[in-house]
Amino acid sequence: MPGQPIYQGPPRRGPGQPPLGGPRPMRGRGPHPTSPALVPPPPTEVARRDTGRKRSTGRRREEIEGNQRTGPSRREVETPRAANIEITISEGITVKEFSEKLGIKAALVIKQLVDRKIFATINQTLDIKLAQDLARIFGAQATQMSYEEESIQESQQTEVAGDRYPRPPVVTVMGHVDHGKTSLLDAIRKTNVAAREAGGITQHIGAYHVDIGGRKIVFIDTPGHEAFTRMRARGAKVTDIVILVVAADDGVMPQTREAIDHAKAAKVPIIVAVNKIDKPEAQPDRVKQQLTELGLMPEDWGGDTPFVPVSAKQIENIDLLLEMVLLVADMQDLKGNPVRPAVASVLEAKLDRGRGPVATVLVRDGTLRTGDYVLCGSVFSRIRALMNDRGERVDEVGPSMPVEILGLDSLPDVGDDLNAVTDLAKARQIAEFRETKTREIAMAKTRVSLEQFHAQLREGESKELNLILKADVGGTAEVLSDTLQKLSTDKVSIRVISTGVGAISESDVNLASASDAIIVGFNVRPERKAAELAETEKVDVRLHTVIYELTDEVKKAMVGMLEPVFKEVFKGRADVRDTFRITKVGTVAGCYVTDGTITRDCEVRLLRDNVVIHTGRIDALKRFKNDASEVKQNFECGISLVNYHDIKPGDILECFVKERVAQDSLT
Repeated sequence: MPGQPIYQGPPRRGPGQPPLGGPRPMRGRGPHPTSPALVPPPPTEVARRDTGRKRSTGRRREEIEGNQRTGPSRREVETPRAANIEITISEGITVKEFSEKLGIKAALVIKQLVDRKIFATINQTLDIKLAQDLARIFGAQATQMSYEEESIQESQQTEVAGDRYPRPPVVTVMGHVDHGKTSLLDAIRKTNVAAREAGGITQHIGAYHVDIGGRKIVFIDTPGHEAFTRMRARGAKVTDIVILVVAADDGVMPQTREAIDHAKAAKVPIIVAVNKIDKPEAQPDRVKQQLTELGLMPEDWGGDTPFVPVSAKQIENIDLLLEMVLLVADMQDLKGNPVRPAVASVLEAKLDRGRGPVATVLVRDGTLRTGDYVLCGSVFSRIRALMNDRGERVDEVGPSMPVEILGLDSLPDVGDDLNAVTDLAKARQIAEFRETKTREIAMAKTRVSLEQFHAQLREGESKELNLILKADVGGTAEVLSDTLQKLSTDKVSIRVISTGVGAISESDVNLASASDAIIVGFNVRPERKAAELAETEKVDVRLHTVIYELTDEVKKAMVGMLEPVFKEVFKGRADVRDTFRITKVGTVAGCYVTDGTITRDCEVRLLRDNVVIHTGRIDALKRFKNDASEVKQNFECGISLVNYHDIKPGDILECFVKERVAQDSLT
């Protein structure tokens, strides 16, 4: 209605005033609306609280905007740099372990990986190079250290001085082939080992211990053949003393020099045993003179190298040699820590049909026990049993003692370090990481790029001999593979596509059939089904027990793969006295045979002023009007050449044949 005020709604109630209509009843139980718990605070407190919240929010917004305009970059804010520290990283390190070493959050490491298009989890392993790059980003310096080195370092830091006790010396017997190394060891052990070696030469590493007057000495017998240089080097790495055996009737030989080089590289003392002094042609002083030229001065000549004349056959001066070994060992003050977890070196590995993978190890430090978990390369297993060098079962072995390990999941690589581990999860993780890396390297070696393939096709001259090598022990297979591949030349290359330990199986025959390879068995034999399959598939299987016989046969096979050479054999020579032109025949040369014999089926070379102007074949050879198969010296004949008629008086015809002969050399 005009003149009336417009309704503006209920009047606004101020703070602290009751609602219109008085207090409202509440349903259910609870405090009364007028109770102190529901009375709102005074208006001054509300205003102060609201204004404070607004003021802090505005100040925070201004600080953020100021930082965005003038502050550091976003990456610098979110990536705190670690202090200038040095860390050690081992293979198979996880993101979590890496972040703990740096002292930062794992999320920051994962973010850096995501920026590199690597989507990793906190338990994922890092490559060594990638970990070093990440460490530089966070301001740290990372150095690589293997798991074995890291465990040794940790044990040395926690080691107590009273934990180290004297240990037996490890003695390596070295020398040239057939100089009496194994015979000398037999005289010490009162056993006969050489009778079990093929061809009378040692082709494995044998580790034995002997008791001398209540003290122990561990001997390692290394092969002396030149093919086992790596095995000798491996023996020198684990030894404390080297006994260099030199035959008094033979003197210094090539393998003797190699043994001296290995011993000097390992920085171990050398004791020279001049063997075979019982022979009439023995010249010990000549041996001393030769070794003096190599830097081994005898003690009786004013030097520091002990020389002991011995006779392994007559068992002469053996006690004197052992006393010298103990004396040199006392001077070195050899000690070990039997309390710490064991650290060993793998001397040999083989696949036994009844016992499975068996590894011969030499414990360098610590104590190895049955039931220990060990890590060796990519092999992580639990020890089921320990056997000493006499074939007796033992529960534990201390420092410097050789032992056979049973219970491994697979064969370890010869020469690897074996460590008893306490952190099982870490050891299993490293074993898986190493196995993956080994598989990647093996796959990369077998790949051939397209450019390499085309280059091989263009050359077309190189031949390849594929071999599948099976041996009785891993060390022999390793050195045989290297030895055979070193026989490769520019004309024939040897490719060992597979090496293994144990008997020749059907899978080996199938692989050889598919790759056109030859199977070489060293001290092993094929299984019955494998032998039948090899005969069916026409796969060549060669079995050997002596290494130099194997290398000789491979060389012959390489020569047989070469293309035969055409050798030119001179037959005769004839002078052209005159020429005749005959219809439908062409030019016929009237010749006089001055040397040898001219045959109908030979090739002929036409010389004019001692320059070859044509090489071809004889079309017709006549004696008067009759065809002749050959014309001997001092007889006349008529010769016409195939499709060639430019013959003049004074020319010379040389007759020769080409014979196919096999190459007798790879060079």
